[in-house]
Amino acid sequence: MSVVGAVVDESTKLSAVVGARSAGPLAKARDLHTVGDLLEFWPRRYLEHTSDLSNLHVGMYVVVVAEVKSATTRRMQKRRGEMLNVTITDGRDEVDLTFFKSWGHKDALVPGVTALFAGEVGMYRGRWQLTHPAYQVLEGGLGPHGADRGPIPVYLQVKGMQNWSVAECVRIVLDHLEGDSVPEPLPATLRSRHGLPGRLDALKGIHVPRDFAQVQRARHRLRYEEAFVFQSLLAQRRARQAEERTQARRPREGGLLAAFDARLPFELTAGQRAVGETLAHEMSRDVPMHRLLQGEVGSGKTVIALRAMLAAVDAGGQAALLAPTEVLAVQHHRSITAMLGDLAEGGMLGGSEIGTRVALLTGSQPTQARRQNLLDAASGDAGIVIGTHALIQEHVQFQDLALVVVDEQHRFGVEQRDALRGKGNQPPHVLVMTATPIPRTVTMTVFGDMETSTLTELPKGRSPIATHVVPADRPAWVQRTWERIAEEVRSGRQAYVVCPRIGDDGPPSAGSADDEELAAPEPGEGDEAAPREMASVYAVEALLRENPALEGLTIAVLHGRLAPEDKDAVMAAFTRGEVDVLVSTTVIEVGVDVPNATVMVVMDAERFGVSQLHQLRGRVGRGRHAGLCLLMTASEAETARERLDAVAGTTDGFELARLDLELRGTGDVLSARQSGGGRSSRGMGRGSFRFLSLVRDEDVILQARDDATALVAADPDLAEHPDLRAAVRSWVDEEQAAFLERG
Repeated sequence: MSVVGAVVDESTKLSAVVGARSAGPLAKARDLHTVGDLLEFWPRRYLEHTSDLSNLHVGMYVVVVAEVKSATTRRMQKRRGEMLNVTITDGRDEVDLTFFKSWGHKDALVPGVTALFAGEVGMYRGRWQLTHPAYQVLEGGLGPHGADRGPIPVYLQVKGMQNWSVAECVRIVLDHLEGDSVPEPLPATLRSRHGLPGRLDALKGIHVPRDFAQVQRARHRLRYEEAFVFQSLLAQRRARQAEERTQARRPREGGLLAAFDARLPFELTAGQRAVGETLAHEMSRDVPMHRLLQGEVGSGKTVIALRAMLAAVDAGGQAALLAPTEVLAVQHHRSITAMLGDLAEGGMLGGSEIGTRVALLTGSQPTQARRQNLLDAASGDAGIVIGTHALIQEHVQFQDLALVVVDEQHRFGVEQRDALRGKGNQPPHVLVMTATPIPRTVTMTVFGDMETSTLTELPKGRSPIATHVVPADRPAWVQRTWERIAEEVRSGRQAYVVCPRIGDDGPPSAGSADDEELAAPEPGEGDEAAPREMASVYAVEALLRENPALEGLTIAVLHGRLAPEDKDAVMAAFTRGEVDVLVSTTVIEVGVDVPNATVMVVMDAERFGVSQLHQLRGRVGRGRHAGLCLLMTASEAETARERLDAVAGTTDGFELARLDLELRGTGDVLSARQSGGGRSSRGMGRGSFRFLSLVRDEDVILQARDDATALVAADPDLAEHPDLRAAVRSWVDEEQAAFLERG
């Protein structure tokens, strides 16, 4: 079955090493075709020589080590043959095994024998049961390799193979490998400095460990490797960006920026002033700015972005603001033109002599308005152009694009971002904004090729927000929720009710423009929530109209499938105070600013992520009145309640972001894929972190960043480190690599 006289390396086909009979199921079930593929099929966990049988559930596939406590046979009544019933134990809990044919099993599974069992958990007469499980008797409790047997690796299930067969295939592969046949991306000097094993030794420590200490050493090596390879990629990108040249943009004295600052009706916070000075300095250089601006909901990012855009216009260029939704683009256009006043009416009757124009481009504009805005952008009459993805269409042109501002950039595709940047005569300065607080470890990794500014203080005038969890199975609490809305409205204020789906004629089909408005089940929710239909905009609207407490209130709906003119009309009416209660999807999550809205109810709140809930509640408390956010849930899952209690317990977005990262895992932060989807059948998507934790491994990331920066400075193309260069190129695909620039 093994290769004779041939050199085996990571590119060798598995069938040439372990044989076609084993290679077939590995390829079909888990897409494993080469030696390298199998070596990256990491164990999910390890078993000692006794397993914990306390955390089982029906339908669960288990691999456990346990001792046979008892074994009995009896003749079956309705068919010929003898049945074997075995009880296994971990010393505390028990599981019953049933074999409808005892032959071949009763002599192997006798009391006192320790074995490795694998099968699907069922329940019979109130007891856990495995029916005809596969098993491997561990001779002396250690198995066929005797004293060499360490912790037992457990892999994702491979249909057609048992866990121990997969482990044996890995062992055979490792026996054929020599040190020089395994690529080594870590330079010897770094391995020596940090006391790290070589890659082959690390692979053996992961797949065939002697003890748990060896597993931990191997994991530490692979954590550092992941961080170092990735930081090398980022260091190269930073080096290339430093070589780019563009036109310096300095605002002129007595220009738009100075006029705008003189009219500001409020005082900028110290943080806003500091970030503004940083942007001004970077835009005045001939190296393109590439900066991430993050800040709490309502921290004043839009004002900072507007001042940077005005500086670009003062310098003779134009600025483009890319927004993820039409609602937000229209909101930005409305608020920016209101803040600028006659400064946004350049060349128009009554406009300021030093003014410019603010154009709006969306996919649904009337033809005449769209044509005029396109002309204003191409001629330079519009110094500021705001839009959705319509901005990046081929026929949209700028006279001199100097600054690109991307709001909530994670909602855009790589091609969209690059297409907008490509509309400049030379590389434009780039400012990326996000209202989702990002833990330091993530900014060092995902945004490691960007400089980062953070706003931590809220502008004066922001009011506190109280958050409470409302159990949906407590009718009195639910009714009090609607009465609370009525009280706020009758005091002259307004309310949001947010739903996870639209309803009416069902959710949109996959891939539609409204997909981002549907909340997916949270990790850890399990199956219990699946049968229950999520609250929808139209069902909740009907419910509220029928509730006596809300009689006489004006209720409207808003979601992504409404016609653009209808969306704009609803949002404008709500902004003017003509709508009391807005029942909406998450289309209002980002950027919507209605200071008079003071209360929000989030239906099926467990269906939203922690950071998303924090974003949503940032829509209230934006004026002089305190905000109230009520998280309604019918979920009985303990993890769901813990998450909601965490949101209710703090308004610190960075603390919540860290919690969100812990709950969702860190593998998906490197791609546009959502947690739980889009991963390969090997159990972890290529380009995801397998061992590195962005929550716990800050020291590893910092060390790897310093090491990678120094190495790339000395060898920018990694010519002296071919294995590292190959790892950098293959570790993420082109889409994921470009994704790093947009978060």
